[in-house]
Formats: sequence, structure tokens, C-alpha cells
Amino acid sequence: MTFVRKRVVTRLAATALATALFAAGTIATAGQAVADENPRNGGATATLGELETYDTIVVEHNGRRGQVSGGLFTMEVAGGGTVKTYCIDFGTRARTGVDYKEVGWDASSLAGNPNAGKIHWILQNSYPTVDDLDALAGTVGAKSLTPEQAAAGTQAAIWFFSDGVDAMPKNKQAKKLTKWLKKNAQDLAEPDRPSLELNPAAVGGQAGEKLGPVTVSTSADSVVITPDAGAAGLGVNIVNGAGELITEATPVTDGTELFFDVPADADAGSTSFTATVTTTVPLGRAFTGIDHETQTLILAGSTDSSVSATAEATWSAVPEPEPEPEPEPEPEPVGVVNASETCVDGGVQLELTNAGGGEYTFTVGEDEITVAAGATETHFVPAENKQPYAIEVYGQDSEEPLATFTGVLDCDTSVDNEDEGETEEDDTPTPDSTGGSGETESDGPDLAETGSSTNPALYGGIALALLVAGGAVVFFLRKKAKS
Repeated sequence: MTFVRKRVVTRLAATALATALFAAGTIATAGQAVADENPRNGGATATLGELETYDTIVVEHNGRRGQVSGGLFTMEVAGGGTVKTYCIDFGTRARTGVDYKEVGWDASSLAGNPNAGKIHWILQNSYPTVDDLDALAGTVGAKSLTPEQAAAGTQAAIWFFSDGVDAMPKNKQAKKLTKWLKKNAQDLAEPDRPSLELNPAAVGGQAGEKLGPVTVSTSADSVVITPDAGAAGLGVNIVNGAGELITEATPVTDGTELFFDVPADADAGSTSFTATVTTTVPLGRAFTGIDHETQTLILAGSTDSSVSATAEATWSAVPEPEPEPEPEPEPEPVGVVNASETCVDGGVQLELTNAGGGEYTFTVGEDEITVAAGATETHFVPAENKQPYAIEVYGQDSEEPLATFTGVLDCDTSVDNEDEGETEEDDTPTPDSTGGSGETESDGPDLAETGSSTNPALYGGIALALLVAGGAVVFFLRKKAKS
């Protein structure tokens, strides 16, 4: 193994947690409109329960040794269903009752980990994906395996690749599973699709246009699209790239591009549609806490779960033409904001789009970003790992934020607690001091008192004394010469 995170583990962690894909997008016109904070554009969301299937794991790291409980958590998915997860974040405390979001590897602690593919292989080739424990025991050379032993053996192998932790189950049969998984693990690609995602979550433009596209990404065979109840009253239809009407009876498959077809005579306004599906969450998807610092988890199993995502469109009215020979006014600018977390760069990437005419100026903190008609600019906002962030984006001439994005960037697995797990004291005596700074006594002068001085009076006195001494020498030499 070549991947070891550059951190000092000073506590022994408990395990795992799961669920929910989350990327935000909001929109508004040049006049005045503020979207909801953090609209989700897809993925499962679930709440962490207690550690359910587990056994004792012995952990040694940096000269410390202790025992922890490790295995599977079961999480309740919002809307129905459950998912099972293992921990991939040894150094962070798990918080039961916290909501999680489904994310890709690059938005989790797996970003930049060359062994992430081996963790995925373990999930595909161990418990609970392989639920025939007699067959699994035979494969790894164990006499038998219980669900608790299989879960602990799998978790110990995952920690080896996710955190560089030397972990081994206390049970001898479970140890054989851990050793076999570590020896045979191979690189396996990240799941290429989420359970459900609409990208982007917000689009905009002018009445008379087809606003979009909004691309559907899903691991399911198809999803159901439900327009907002007010869309029909506005004359807005949801159509595909060929202009065909999409209704709740129309199966929409992965990769389909959808548009909001807004009539030319529509007043300025907005509407939305919701995509829903009942499906299993793909094995190997990562899960991070929503607005909380908590353990990062990885999906190990899923029942059929209800997942939904929403996309919104905002448009301006077609401007009234000016009387001849004056030219028609340009369409009003329309500000559209999308955001996504990135662990690769360590922050939040904003996509600032002017979906109308003219220029639109966004303000993020002290930065002003002017976007030409029909153009998109990106703006990166760094965020501290495992610290809450709040990003306000103001539109031009607006007193209230056009969009607000909040969350916790949960990327690194750095340790933040020393009181987790049971530790075994090391009997080796240690010296009272191992280096570092401290208070010492010295017979010499203080360094601050041995340097140069900038006291003008002192310099003046020295100069005067030298002048008097020089005069006395000259006087003495002249007197001697005369004699």
C-alpha cells in the first residue's frame, strides 16, 4: 500500500454513515427574485442510525493500540427505503441522527486517493454484497463467518485503504477475511451514474424560448417527470430535444435533455418540474453530512429507495419594440447561479450565467463578476475542510442575496477528536519532555538586550565623548611639538 494520509491520528474512531446527492442551483431575473437556499438537484438523502452489524476491531497507529466497534450502519432514506454503509473516514466522529447526501468521489474524502478503486472492489466482493457467508468463508480459508464477523473483517480492510490504518478484527476467522481482501483487492472504477441527478438545477432565458437543457442522469431504467402545478396556467410545457411533450406518463431515460417551452407572450415568471424514481442507490457511492461535520461513508448495499430531484426555470418577458426608426431594446439580463463542491480544489465552484441580454454583474464577497449576454463565468470560493461555509451571491442592483449556498466541505479525514474508542495504555515510560519550546533559565543576557539600540540620546553621548577625546589628543600633540 502506498497511500497514507498526512495526518496524526490521536484517537480511535467508531464507524460509518450514509446518503444523498446534493448540488445547488438557483436563478433570478435582473429585476428581483430570490430562490430557495440549497435546492437539491438529485440523489438520495438519508438519516444515520446506530451501528447495527459489527464486531471488535483492534487498531494500531502511531504507537497507540486500542479496540473499536466496526461494521455496517443502516440508514433510513427520506421517502422510503434503507441503505447500508461502511466508514471511509477513520479520524472523524459519526453523528447519529444527522442527514447525509449522496455524492461522487471527488466531493468526498476519496478525492485524490489512489486506492479508492480497491475499496470499491471490496464492496463488490465482500459482505453484504456476497451474502452467502459459507461460500465467502470457504473462499478466504475461514471455518465460518457470522454477519458480524464478516462486517468487521470488511470494515478493517476498508480502513487500510481509506486511511492507512493498521486494523484487524479480534476474531480469528474475521482476520482471514481482512487479510484476503487486502491481498486480492484490485482497482475498480467509480460508479458512472448517480441514483438520480438533474444538471443543472436552474436555467433561465426569455419568453418564447426553450429554456435548458436540463440533463437527466440516473441508474434507473427511467424516471417520472412531474411539472409544477402552475406550469399549465402559465402555458409552459416540458419537452425533450425533439420538441415532444413530456408528461407523467412519459418514461424519461438516462441522458435525456429536457427543456421548459415558454410561450412568447408569457409575462416574466418562473416554474419547475420534479423528477422521481424508485431505485437502488449504486454500490460505491459516497455519502457526506448535510451542514454537519461527520464521518464520510460509502454505500455497501441498498433496498429500493425513493429519490427525487427538482429543476427550475426563470424567464423575462419579451421586451416591447420601440417605434420606428428607434431600435428594439435588448432583452433584460437574467442571472443564473449554480454551485458544486469540489474536494480536488478545496472549495465551492460557482457557475455564473447571464441567460438574457446585455450584461449582468454578480457580486461574491468583494468580487464583482460581469457576464456578457449568453455567457457563463466561473468563480471559485475556497472553503475550510470540515468547517461550515455560507456563500452569498448578489445580483446587480439587489439588496438581498440572489442565491445563498451553505454546507460543510467534508473532504479530508483529519482527526478532530481524541475521546473516541477504547485505548490501551502503553507501559513504556516516557520522558517528561519530548522537545519543543518551554521556559528555561539562562545566566546570559536576554537576546533582546544584546542587539543594537536605536536610542538617539545614547548615540549623541557617545559622539560627544569621542569629540572631546579627539580634541584633547590634538592639544597634547601641539604642546609637545612646541616644547
